[in-house]
Amino acid sequence: MESTVLNPFTGDTVATVEQHEGKALEDRLCAAVEAQRQWREVDLAERCARISRALDHFRDQQEAIARNVTLQMGKPLKEARAEVNTMLARAETMIALAPESLSRVEIPPVEGFVRRIEKVPLGVVLVIAAWNYPLLIPINTVVPALLAGNSVLLKHSARTPLTGQDFETAFSNLEPAGLVFSLALSHEKTSAVINDPRVAHVSFTGSVDGGRAVHREIGHRLIDAGLELGGKDPAYIAEDADLEFAAANVVEGACYNAGQSCCGIERAYVHRRHYDAFLDLAKKHMASLKTGDPLVGETTLGPLANPSASADLEQQVQEAVKQGARLLCGGKAASPFFPPTLVADCPQDSVLMQEESFGPILPVHPVDSDEEALQKMNDSRYGLTASVWTKDLSRAEWFAQRLDTGTVFQNRCDFLDPELPWTGVKESGKGVTLSRFGFDHLTRLKALHFRVG
Repeated sequence: MESTVLNPFTGDTVATVEQHEGKALEDRLCAAVEAQRQWREVDLAERCARISRALDHFRDQQEAIARNVTLQMGKPLKEARAEVNTMLARAETMIALAPESLSRVEIPPVEGFVRRIEKVPLGVVLVIAAWNYPLLIPINTVVPALLAGNSVLLKHSARTPLTGQDFETAFSNLEPAGLVFSLALSHEKTSAVINDPRVAHVSFTGSVDGGRAVHREIGHRLIDAGLELGGKDPAYIAEDADLEFAAANVVEGACYNAGQSCCGIERAYVHRRHYDAFLDLAKKHMASLKTGDPLVGETTLGPLANPSASADLEQQVQEAVKQGARLLCGGKAASPFFPPTLVADCPQDSVLMQEESFGPILPVHPVDSDEEALQKMNDSRYGLTASVWTKDLSRAEWFAQRLDTGTVFQNRCDFLDPELPWTGVKESGKGVTLSRFGFDHLTRLKALHFRVG
């Protein structure tokens, strides 16, 4: 059985990919189990060295890999090139953090006994990756899993299977062979792999419904899963904000990657003192974005990866307008694009302020105080990131202690620092990737208690 990958800009076929099933799938599962048994015996310093060498594939083939990303999901080529570089930086950070993060835990000595805690690998880790950041999403788990002594099965999105193949190619020269396999699977086969007793952990990035489905499946086996399920990330432009800086960055946070970012800005609250001026600046910055062929250097806004998503985006905007919002620009699809869209006076209870859009849309609402901003920012079933645009560090700290999100930014948005834990609350998911804590769910603790006296 084959699946077809279509270029969202031209509609042309990029590739056809053979699905893994039957013997082909079984062979990969068996090889991953055997490779992990050998890999766990390799010294951590040697693991780090081998993984670093394997990453040379992405360094040497950056242009081809970036181009494949663009062809598969429409990201402008310069953004795809930047994604390769960011992916490598994250991987190098995790390699640097591994020796301390994976070291044994020493506890106070007791005469006549040796006691310590080891962090041991789980086995085979299944990574189910989304298409919107096809390099960054897998690297958050693939490299830490390997460093921890696991092998990896990477089931990439059906929109971006060529990127999954790049991961397999990059790590194919690792010894032992079989540490990373790319899998092309139907939903039914994915469920079967999750339920395979040889899989020890699942890392999933995608929709809330998809996360719930994964969670139901792992419940049959009592294994764990990391779930990153997106967000409705708010920005607050405070009374003392640098307005020009905030407007430019919030618009970029809303429109980068055609707005298809789980941690992109999806709603903005602006202090009434700056409300009209912010809207004018935001509209100006949106007007400067250029849609077009994502392989052309001047393009700053590519097509939607799924052009049919335009209908849902239009509906969200139209419903908000019916509730009293003002459409200042955009709002209507010009397939395969959705234009940068600015919606003012957007009601707090509108779908546009409550549910993910996953498009270049910025709904804006005025507030009269920090307290009102905080209440509205927390009024969401999601909790991934939030940003506060202020010159006052104490104001940022005040919000940070009260916002129900995994990350709080001051004067920044839509960014992952690999030395900080990437996590969410509420329906943004469960578990942690990146930072020294990103290794915890990829290992288990083993207690050693020896009588030596």
